Amino acid sequence: MAEAVITQGAVDAIFNDPERASREFPVPILQCLQVKTLDSKTPGAAPDRFRLVLSDVKNYVQCMLATQANHVVHDGFLDRGSIIRMKSYQAQHLKGRSVLIVLDVEVIDSLGRPDKIGDPKPIEARGEAQNTTIGGAGFYGGKTEDMQDSKAQVQRQINTMNQTSRGAGGGGGGGGTHGGTTIYPIESLSMYSHKWTIKARVTQKSDIKTWHKASGEGKLFSVNLLDESGEIRATGFNDQVDQFYEMLQEGKVYYISTPCRVQLAKKQFTNLPNDYELTFERDTLIEKAEDQSSVPQVRYNFCSLQDLQEVEKDATVDVIGVLKEAQEVSQIVSKTTQKPYDKRELTLVDDTQYSVRVTIWGKTATAFDAAPGSIVAFKGTKVGDFGGRSLSLLSSGTMTVNPDIPEAHRVKGWFDAQGASASFATHSNLSSMGAASGRTDQTKSIAQVKEEQLGMGENPDYFTVKATVVHIRQETFAYPACLNEGCSKKVADMGDGTWRCEKCNMNHDRPNYRYIMSLSVNDHTGQLWLSCFDDSGRIIMGGKSANEIMELRETDDTAFAAAFEAANCRKYSFRCRAKMDTFGDTQRVRYQVMGAAPIDYKSEAHKLAELIKQYSI
Repeated sequence: MAEAVITQGAVDAIFNDPERASREFPVPILQCLQVKTLDSKTPGAAPDRFRLVLSDVKNYVQCMLATQANHVVHDGFLDRGSIIRMKSYQAQHLKGRSVLIVLDVEVIDSLGRPDKIGDPKPIEARGEAQNTTIGGAGFYGGKTEDMQDSKAQVQRQINTMNQTSRGAGGGGGGGGTHGGTTIYPIESLSMYSHKWTIKARVTQKSDIKTWHKASGEGKLFSVNLLDESGEIRATGFNDQVDQFYEMLQEGKVYYISTPCRVQLAKKQFTNLPNDYELTFERDTLIEKAEDQSSVPQVRYNFCSLQDLQEVEKDATVDVIGVLKEAQEVSQIVSKTTQKPYDKRELTLVDDTQYSVRVTIWGKTATAFDAAPGSIVAFKGTKVGDFGGRSLSLLSSGTMTVNPDIPEAHRVKGWFDAQGASASFATHSNLSSMGAASGRTDQTKSIAQVKEEQLGMGENPDYFTVKATVVHIRQETFAYPACLNEGCSKKVADMGDGTWRCEKCNMNHDRPNYRYIMSLSVNDHTGQLWLSCFDDSGRIIMGGKSANEIMELRETDDTAFAAAFEAANCRKYSFRCRAKMDTFGDTQRVRYQVMGAAPIDYKSEAHKLAELIKQYSI
């Protein structure tokens, strides 16, 4: 019976008696009750994340599967009801809940069972929360030896964990030790991680940036840190800039230890697929590692050039391809700072037989000397819709010529065999709205949008709906934006009559208000709340700018109310994107208007006439 195989009591011991867990349940065998894919916050740029529920018959616990173990799901081995052997894991307590980070797992029965075994109860942690890692030695060793004998593999894992437990005082490993301190994988860090040390490579270091606000001024810099398990951004402010900026060098490997604050990542400042980021503190310990080879150089999540048509504008992606053409360096003058910037346009092709233009900037552009036919890998490019689809290397991105990675060898082999003489498609023949992504946005009723659960999947859904505006929220219909052309960042009221834009590093005597509207629309099947920005807001408000409406609010309440009343009961064709968003602890679908236009009744009449003809005898 499978129930006899499962190590009953292991879950409780892992959280409430780690020493017993290490002694009696070094490699617990559990049943998987659920496998669920989590929506990525950075679609197209982050690896899949899976949430599991594991049971030892007596108790069950929520788990997160580390991305390096995703293959058990991708290869179809792990499913609901599977019996698994947990070879490496970390126990954590997050927001009062017990959570397991599963670092390494082996599926020993993948047939799946329709029902759970026994009647497990949720685990309850007793006493003070403890973060414990079991197993995982050799996590940073680079390669895992293949073993034919499953029993020998399990015994080796048991021996390794016993040695790790003794060496770390029973607290577990997770990636070796440094000076008697356990090395933790980056992916295991959270706001509830306390004492830890990571071993990571600096893959990117920013310039020192300054800011000026009414409350004061300061400076900061950031680095991207990489290990075998993942990446994380770390930032130093003010004194920590002086303390660590010169010490941390791109490409070098360091040990970084607490005290160092872990907090939720500010996604507007980073493109890394990590929900957390680090902030250096005065007593943060940073030491250069003697072994500089055991940590990977860079980690990519490549998107093919053909698949760019499915990626949203302004998303960040990694791409690799063959350099087809490199233009000479040119200069543009920033409209905001009036400073000249060097740029170079590259044409990249890959084995999907698509090409794309990639713009590189500054020193990267002037120092570029790769020959046509070279393989170039980009990490951190921003997707634009100029000419259909284009890419721009971010200041936080990196470019590597002829990298020694499997993807580069594959693309090089294709190009040498047939790609040199191939013809390539572009995204430039696609129109800017809707079709810029290669999509055919189907017209839906509101009821169909909800019944088909658009936006509930991993990727956004696009659709068109014909609906009537019935209400516009007037409380927050606009926000104060920068006056500079091409900049739409929110500005801060400095309290002295000026408005500060941090992006442009400028103060303005007034803001430029832009629409950010929430409106309720109806059709004959139901109601929907839509979000729309400035271009669509102008259409809905009869051509009036947000500045004009804001002035009415401050000078004429009656005219202000009348402007919104006039916008009601008008029917439009809305091109929309449905995407799952998180608000606090709640997930819900957000419907964003990508474009709006008044109904063309003549065109609609022709469409209806064609539909009638299809049913005529």
